[in-house]
Amino acid sequence: MMVAVFWHSLLLACVACSVTAEVFTSLAHLEATFYAERDIAATLKSFISQERARLDQLEKIAIDYEKHSAAALQNPNFYLANPVNAFLLIKRFTLDWDQNVAPILNNNTWNDFNQDVQFARQDLPSFEDLTGAAIALMRLQDTYHLDTSKVAHGNLGGVMSTSLSVDDCFDLAKLSYDEGDFYHTAMWVEEALAMLGNHESRKDKHVEMLDYLAFSYYKQGYLKHALTLTKELLTLDPTHTRAFNNKRYFEDMLIKQGEDINSDDGQRPAVKRVVDEYRQSKEFQTYEALCRGETTQKIKDEHKLKCRYIHNNHPLLILSPVKLEEMHLDPWIVLIHDIISDSEINDIKILATPKLNRATVQNSQTGQLETATYRISKSAWLKEGDHPTIMKLNQRIEAITGLDVSTAEELQIANYGLGGHYEPHFDFARNRKYTALEKIVGNRIATYLIYMTDVEAGGATVFPYLGLKLFPKKGSAAFWYNLYRNGDGIYNTRHAACPVLVGVKWVANKWFHERGQEWRRSCSLSPDE
Repeated sequence: MMVAVFWHSLLLACVACSVTAEVFTSLAHLEATFYAERDIAATLKSFISQERARLDQLEKIAIDYEKHSAAALQNPNFYLANPVNAFLLIKRFTLDWDQNVAPILNNNTWNDFNQDVQFARQDLPSFEDLTGAAIALMRLQDTYHLDTSKVAHGNLGGVMSTSLSVDDCFDLAKLSYDEGDFYHTAMWVEEALAMLGNHESRKDKHVEMLDYLAFSYYKQGYLKHALTLTKELLTLDPTHTRAFNNKRYFEDMLIKQGEDINSDDGQRPAVKRVVDEYRQSKEFQTYEALCRGETTQKIKDEHKLKCRYIHNNHPLLILSPVKLEEMHLDPWIVLIHDIISDSEINDIKILATPKLNRATVQNSQTGQLETATYRISKSAWLKEGDHPTIMKLNQRIEAITGLDVSTAEELQIANYGLGGHYEPHFDFARNRKYTALEKIVGNRIATYLIYMTDVEAGGATVFPYLGLKLFPKKGSAAFWYNLYRNGDGIYNTRHAACPVLVGVKWVANKWFHERGQEWRRSCSLSPDE
């Protein structure tokens, strides 16, 4: 029990001390914000306590000054005629002031407090994180078709959460606006206006919202509605210079187009989600549909799928065979259940958390590693010598897969952040421009993906060309081959990690390479297999 407590405490300490920029890309690092908040609260309370004591002292001095001056001013000449009184008055504002008053006024409490707060703020999110979190929320809205009003009232696809205020909704709109995303700007301003109602006390806020909304509809191509909203703004604030100029501009644009400037029916037009060419593709649309749990195609030979125990005649598994569930036959994709314990998962998280860095992808043009918006997570690499748990896990993976781990990559641990995802990709290299590792050990022949947490909503692993979706189940692992026996890539294994809607997602990846597998997965007599 004491060991468990120690490891848990160490994990929290590691989380609290390892935060850098982009905390939104890892929930493990975002957790450190709570510890920073706790420390700031303690610092504030200490500062307030010291300030109260200091103010009490200053109050006593003020009362003393008040009484002393009131008595002396009844007859100043009589008071000052006494040389002792004159001496004491001078002493009061020289020696006594320096010894008793100046230290209270000039103490370093504020400076010390400010330094402590600034130190704790190192672990707090930045404005970069705020933008990243806002974009993540919009991504979740789009992928899972979340109604804006439901999200604002704390309903994330049926999972209840904290509600947003009027100002929260408007802040989301402004963050979208700053990113040039007028689709989400319009959605969130509309929601903010609906929540605001007709509160006269917040007329300035109403005016500001209409200003943003009118411009967003204009950028969406709805000139008439932008004009209508601008006119509404001017009824609230006839002196609004920008709105007046915008009104004239919108009217001129409509007249040039031969439109009637007074013909808007007042109906709110449907805003359009503007996406790039790839996000309009069938692959991306299928990926998002699978993430929502929709069926995009029938699983081939689904009636032939089986569940069974396997031991591969391996000493580690003969007495404790593992549960294998076939998910797809061609290509062969399986889930292996209950293959890692809670204590092993805890060990891995503790080891990985201090090493977590923003996950990178290889640029297909330059070959360089870089961060990308289509992969939001942080990852770390663990060596077999880092801890006995990693060594035991590698041995177990080798026993289950029958593949040689000596040429496999180190264990990659990934923790997904807000809306964490990885859009459709291959695990194998396609252009033969191998990395230094691949030149030595060959292409990635297989993937072993361990789910270390359950995910409350979202976060599935999906295969768009197979119509297959695997939902994270703590303690289970997915396994598939990326290459045919002839070394060619299996293109139907293109897969993606869906955005995490609600929950925390930790996974561990083991990628096997071609070298070392010659006698374990030999070439076929058929060159096409």
